[in-house]
Amino acid sequence: MSAHHPIAIIGGGLGGLTAARVLHTAGIEATLFELEASAQARTQGGMLDIHEENGQKALRAAGLYDDFCKIIHEGGQAMRLVGADGTVHVSEDDDSGDRPEVDRGDLRDLLLNSLPGDMIRWGSKVTGARPLGDGRHEVAFADGSTMTTDLLVGADGAWSRIRPLVSDARPAYTGISFVETDLLDADGRHPRSAAVVGGGFFICLGDQRGFLAHRETDGSLHVYTALKADEGWLDEVDFGDTAAAKAAVLAHFEGWDEGLRALVADADGPLTPRRIHALPVGHRWDRVPGVTLLGDAAHLMSPFAGEGANLAMLDGAELGRAIAAHAGDIEAGLAAYEEELFPRSEASAAESAGSLETMFGEGGLEKTIEFFTTGPAGA
Repeated sequence: MSAHHPIAIIGGGLGGLTAARVLHTAGIEATLFELEASAQARTQGGMLDIHEENGQKALRAAGLYDDFCKIIHEGGQAMRLVGADGTVHVSEDDDSGDRPEVDRGDLRDLLLNSLPGDMIRWGSKVTGARPLGDGRHEVAFADGSTMTTDLLVGADGAWSRIRPLVSDARPAYTGISFVETDLLDADGRHPRSAAVVGGGFFICLGDQRGFLAHRETDGSLHVYTALKADEGWLDEVDFGDTAAAKAAVLAHFEGWDEGLRALVADADGPLTPRRIHALPVGHRWDRVPGVTLLGDAAHLMSPFAGEGANLAMLDGAELGRAIAAHAGDIEAGLAAYEEELFPRSEASAAESAGSLETMFGEGGLEKTIEFFTTGPAGA
């Protein structure tokens, strides 16, 4: 016999955890199902800038803002924009503005530690879900078990198993591919690269390609080599042979400054390929009883406006608040949540798509310099 959970959140990323936290503080029973075996199953990694108007707003709603302030990466808001020859065109110090940087793993731990241990079911890989009528759904797991729920929340990312219940939309390739690298103990082992990147966020652009990098809280550099390329380009590279993969990536950066090429050439460990996908700008669905989406499941977008994690957390917070505000009427709560979700996510998705074109279209460096020095066109 299937177990029954009044509210089931599928996915233990930042959005799902925020939803669980806000519901918990409101005294509302919910269970979160996460496919990873444990909180330590993999390194979360990566830096996030948490925006005042959404990510920080969500943390306030979750009662975690003060604790968030304790894990901010001091100096992380510094930014440097350079060209292919290594010339620095824009340099900004960390002015302690409204977008402080934080390690994704630290932020996830903050949310996890705010929840009762029995609220999360680890090792729960969803294979499918189906409606049972009257707003109830059954969810099937890879181990053969099932459960039923009165409210199913899809917080399960880009390739959501819950999304097909409300939408036929699937993420499409944006035309940009990443290859991720790490340089460990940058100041000690890679001083040239540490000097190139600086203390915060680094952008290098030219000829529809470039490097994006962050200085991490552990002193390493995390680098995203970005290329405007055919969807199959990554399949042509043998990423099992690190030396060959480095050579294949660097072949696209012939003539670039050697200090920039070193971000790949001197990298520690394997290279990680990643295609950048997005759902259509303005993705929405008709109200389907008993189910909704948040985060990338609802509005996957490219990372070039820095909105993904921030929106996911705000989605989670706003969903939790809507459910609490409409106690006893799930449908009213979901309708109120989605009414705000759709225009909010459409605006951010449009901004992300626009930033992608600005950075990786013709004249990307010049347009990006203009953005940082004079603001967006028409502003």
